[in-house]
Amino acid sequence: MTPSGARQPEGLLAPVPDEDGAPFFAYAARGELRVQTCSSCGEPRFPPRPCCPHCQSFESEWTRTGGRGRIWSYVVPHPPLLPAYAAQAPYNVILVELVDAPRIRLVGNLVAAADAALDSVDPARIRINAAVRAVFHRPADGIAVVRWVLERP
Repeated sequence: MTPSGARQPEGLLAPVPDEDGAPFFAYAARGELRVQTCSSCGEPRFPPRPCCPHCQSFESEWTRTGGRGRIWSYVVPHPPLLPAYAAQAPYNVILVELVDAPRIRLVGNLVAAADAALDSVDPARIRINAAVRAVFHRPADGIAVVRWVLERP
């Protein structure tokens, strides 16, 4: 059960953080959306990596974002799907451009609430450029992940 009482469907894939990405998920578990930022040139970067692609510095920090973005693109996957995902189809996968870091685009799901099912938003309601905000799904037995809700439901 999740903290809100919603059940995490069995069989959904969980992220497997590597050394560079582990802080992203640690902050998500605290309800914070942070991105790795170069300490030398100030450029945010995602996915996290050891070296800045802009200035080649190895110095970085994790900067908190406002957690707001716009839908840049999306897909609605169709069968064949893994069984746990097929049970929730049709669902969406969106690409969100962050408002305060427009070079950063994060993949996630547009849902009605943090712990809602992946199919909780009708795909016909999804629009490119729609304003969204980050919410955090924290399954009791897994890693917290960023999901997205519409600013104006």
